[in-house]
Amino acid sequence: MTSPIWHPFTQHGLEEPIPLVASAQGAALFTADGQRIVDAISSWWVTTHGHAHPRISAAIADQAGRLDQIIFAGWTHEPAETLATGLCAIMPAELTRVFFSDSGSTSVEVALKMALGHWLNRGEPRGRILVLEHGYHGDTIGAMSIGARGVFNRAYAPLLFDVGTIPFPAAGREQEALDALERACREGAAAFICEPLIVGAGGMLIYPAATLAEMRRICAQHGVLFIADEVMTGWGRTGTLLACEQAGIVPDILCLSKGLTGGAIPLAVTMATEPVYAAHYGPDRSRMFFHSSSYTANPIACAAANANLAIWREEPVLERISALAARQHEQLAGLATLTNVRNVRSLGTIAALDLGAEHGGYLSDLAPRLLAFFRERDVLLRPLGDTVYVMPPYCIDERDLAHVYACIAEAARLV
Repeated sequence: MTSPIWHPFTQHGLEEPIPLVASAQGAALFTADGQRIVDAISSWWVTTHGHAHPRISAAIADQAGRLDQIIFAGWTHEPAETLATGLCAIMPAELTRVFFSDSGSTSVEVALKMALGHWLNRGEPRGRILVLEHGYHGDTIGAMSIGARGVFNRAYAPLLFDVGTIPFPAAGREQEALDALERACREGAAAFICEPLIVGAGGMLIYPAATLAEMRRICAQHGVLFIADEVMTGWGRTGTLLACEQAGIVPDILCLSKGLTGGAIPLAVTMATEPVYAAHYGPDRSRMFFHSSSYTANPIACAAANANLAIWREEPVLERISALAARQHEQLAGLATLTNVRNVRSLGTIAALDLGAEHGGYLSDLAPRLLAFFRERDVLLRPLGDTVYVMPPYCIDERDLAHVYACIAEAARLV
C-alpha cells in the first residue's frame, strides 16, 4: 500500500524512494531498515547541537507532564516568561519586545505586519516593502510575496503583493545594490527585509558584512524599518550568534526560528525595538497587534528553547562552531581543485559549491541525480539545483564530515 502522505517539495510522479527514519542521535539518522545516515544539512537547517540532545529532550518531557498547552492571548506561563527574558539577555539590547509564533515563515509574516502597523498607527501609512534579490523567506503568502519570483510561487501569483527588489550585492556590484536601496528608501518605503550575509535557498549566495552595514545605515537615514530574517543565519550558523553581529548592526525587527529550540520542536519569535511596540500600544483596542495562532508560545516548545539557551550559556558552543568551520574550510580546499567544481564558498558552518559547467537553476536535472547519489551513500544532502551545500549539526565528528566531503568529491568526478 502506498502512503497517503503528500510530502513538501517532492514530485511524487518521479517515484523516488522516501526512506522511513525511525530514530536519530547526534549527527546521524537511523532508518527502519537499519541504515545509518549522516545528516549533513541539519534536517533542513534546524538541528544545531545534534538530534535527541539529552538536555532538550529532558526539558520537553518534563514540561509535557506539567503544562502542555494554554491560550496565550491574555494568559501567560513560566516557560514563555523565562524564554522572553533569556532572549532579551542574549540578543541586542535594543530588541526589547518578543512576539511568539510557530515557524520561520510566520515569524516573517509577523515582522511584515508589525512594520505596516507601525506606520499606520503613527498616522503615516507606508505600504512598500523592499526585498533583496534571490531572497527566500518562507511559503506563506506574505513570505512568498517578499521572496524571489519563479517556479516556487508562479502558480500563486494572483495572491502575491508587489515589492521593490534590490539587486543582490554580488562581488564588484555592491555599490549598484546600495544605490538602488538608497533610491527606493528615499521614496518612503515601510521596511527592507534581507537574509543577513547569506541568501539561503536562493543559492547560498554570500555578500560582505560591510555591505550589510551600509544597507542598515541607508535604511536608518531614511526612516525605513530594517528587518533581519535570521531564521537560517541565526544561532551560530554564520560563525556568530547572529549574522548581524559581523556587520555591527541591530535591526528594528528580528526573525528567529529553526535553531531556537535546537531544532527539536517548532517555535519562532519576532523581536522588535521599543518604537515598533510603542506604535501599537495604548488604550485604543483598534491599535493592538492583530496576529496569533492557537499554539502561540506553546509551553513545551518554550521549554525546549529554554534548554537551548542554557546550552548556549553553559557550554562552549561558539568554540564548537569555530572548530567545525575550520574543518569545513579544510575540506573545501580539497574540492576546489576538482575540474567540475565552481564557486567554492563558506561562511561559518555553511559550506557550498556549484557542480558542472553552468548554473542550471533550482530545477536543474542534476539535482535529483545528486539527491539519489548521496542517498545511496548514506548521506542526507539536498542540493539547490546544482549547488551542493553542507550545513551539519555542530556535533558532527571528523569521520562523518570526511565521509560527506568524500561523497561530494566522488559526485563531482561523475558530473
